[in-house]
Amino acid sequence: MNRRVVHTRGGSPAEVLTVIEEPDPATPEHGQVLIRASVFTVHPGDLQTIEAYRGNAAQPVPAGTEVTGVVEAIGPGTRVAPGVEVGGRVTVFPQPGAWAQWIMADADLVAAVPDELSDEVAAQMLANPLTAVMLRREAQEHLAFGYDGCLVQTAAGSSVGRLVTGVSQFHNFPLVNVVRSERGAAELRKRFPDVPVVSTEHPGWADEVREAAGGRPVSVALDPIGGKLAESLLDLLSPGGKLVSYGLIAKEPISVHASTLLSKSLTMRGKNVGRWPSEASAERRQSDVATAKQIALALRDQFDVAATYGLTELANAVEHAVRPGKVGLVLVRPW
Repeated sequence: MNRRVVHTRGGSPAEVLTVIEEPDPATPEHGQVLIRASVFTVHPGDLQTIEAYRGNAAQPVPAGTEVTGVVEAIGPGTRVAPGVEVGGRVTVFPQPGAWAQWIMADADLVAAVPDELSDEVAAQMLANPLTAVMLRREAQEHLAFGYDGCLVQTAAGSSVGRLVTGVSQFHNFPLVNVVRSERGAAELRKRFPDVPVVSTEHPGWADEVREAAGGRPVSVALDPIGGKLAESLLDLLSPGGKLVSYGLIAKEPISVHASTLLSKSLTMRGKNVGRWPSEASAERRQSDVATAKQIALALRDQFDVAATYGLTELANAVEHAVRPGKVGLVLVRPW
């Protein structure tokens, strides 16, 4: 039997998620790859989707979007990415219903895992690195960025934030990191001593960001939080600047008067890595996955694991995934 994580209504994930048993999957058809899962990542975004689910589902709704495992079978005539073969390690994103022991995956979403990467890093190889690639692309589209403009990112101590910092250092992009506490700032300085960090627990943190920018205009701000913090970032942006919102940690909305945008010709843009497969061409997806692998190989020390749980400990895993102060992602071993 295949054990799968599902829910039938929205609410607190620890309360609404359950594990069901279903028949073992059938033989894969054309375009499919059957994977025996080794580990999956509990992304906060997955939990937000579950919490926001409206109504009651007639059938259980499978949970999760990213999983790593071993290929058991490939559908006849199926074209797969280089390195994807029976018995080989692979990772998949975004695959609806990824939190299960067996996954029948869309072959276009399956990527081979380099031998050098542990399962713990492989489990995080696509979603967060692809987010970093997406954000870098958004930043580079700004005309001033890379010349005299400076990049600011909030939640810089997060898993995505650390990858953005590593990528920015590699490309010599000017960056100022923003975190919520001085304790978090101190930890980030240890990881990236050459990148300035500002804590929002200081009343004058916005002025500290301007000082850290060293006279450069703040051209682009990356923010997964929203709410009041995003409003402060709009004030920080130079004329023509762009705010890229890619998360919704804050409960309150971003409240912006039109004059704020008009007076400085600002741009607000929302980005969701879950839309990456539909928004990118096949060539772009292939290139992005190759870049994600390089990020995982070069920055493997930044892929922290907060804890690893078994499937019987699911409620503890999802609670830990959103715990304040958590460093790294929570993983689950489904066997």
